[in-house]
Amino acid sequence: MTTSGTKLIIAGLAALACGFAAWSYLGGPRALTSEELAARYEAPLPPPNGSLTVFHLGHSLVGRDMPAMLAQLAQHDYASQLGWGTPLKAHWEPDEPIQGFDVENAHDHFRDAKEALASGDYTAFVLTEMVEVEAAIEYFDAPVYLEKWVSAARDGNPDIRVFLYETWHDLTDPQGWLTRLDTDPERYWEGILLAQAMAANPDDGPIHVIPAGRVMAELVRRIEAGSGVDGITSREDFFARLDDGSIDPIHINDLGAYLVALTHYAVLYQRSPVGLPAQLDRADGTPAIAPGPDLADLMQQTVWDVVSALPITGIPQN
Repeated sequence: MTTSGTKLIIAGLAALACGFAAWSYLGGPRALTSEELAARYEAPLPPPNGSLTVFHLGHSLVGRDMPAMLAQLAQHDYASQLGWGTPLKAHWEPDEPIQGFDVENAHDHFRDAKEALASGDYTAFVLTEMVEVEAAIEYFDAPVYLEKWVSAARDGNPDIRVFLYETWHDLTDPQGWLTRLDTDPERYWEGILLAQAMAANPDDGPIHVIPAGRVMAELVRRIEAGSGVDGITSREDFFARLDDGSIDPIHINDLGAYLVALTHYAVLYQRSPVGLPAQLDRADGTPAIAPGPDLADLMQQTVWDVVSALPITGIPQN
């Protein structure tokens, strides 16, 4: 195992074993202890038997292109409900506005989230919380609405697989972009969102995690430690450009969407993405910008190194 892989395992264990003090500022909602949370992931998730049908719930860090790329990699059916910067509360409460709803859902794969989950048509449910995740916790009751959505999914299909999609923050975050990617899982994604949502229904199965933020951090470290790969030299190369040509500090480009799609594929199907196609289409059918062969290999291997070292993904551990 590489030194990088060892660090990933240590980081994953540390996230479950310590650092849950961030709960306290919320005034003491019931939350799983670090030991209780770790115990929920001791048994791996059985691999799926064939293709999944996937429902995506979230915002522009889900987007249209990433689910379309994932579907091409996995050859599965999917639907989604999206917004702009949308908290789970806004998706749930009928009186809460969903910014960008008409724009983001003007496509053939849109389906009303509550109706879709109630139908029982889906075998996997992937949802994410808004960024800034700390604000979602403090102002939008993120753990409460995570539990509501998970319960709704399991009411529609008791065997549905549920995954929390861990995203990232602004490249210009004052705490440091990599620092946030390193510390946010322990502080927020697992330490609050999962620990509180899963405490509400202790007899239910765990909510597993698609750790895209940690994958992105590891890939960037590997690229920035050297002289670059296939012309890609820095984290900015995975982010979109604004109309004025400057870097969009939060939204990913085709390369970023490909990386996130690989991460989803590896976790959902418990398979290494090494060897998967690099050339895919965007949601509108146009060819996406593909990584070069060496970059594609690095992206695919990095994804597997990260996700296979974290028990929260549900993947059996070496």
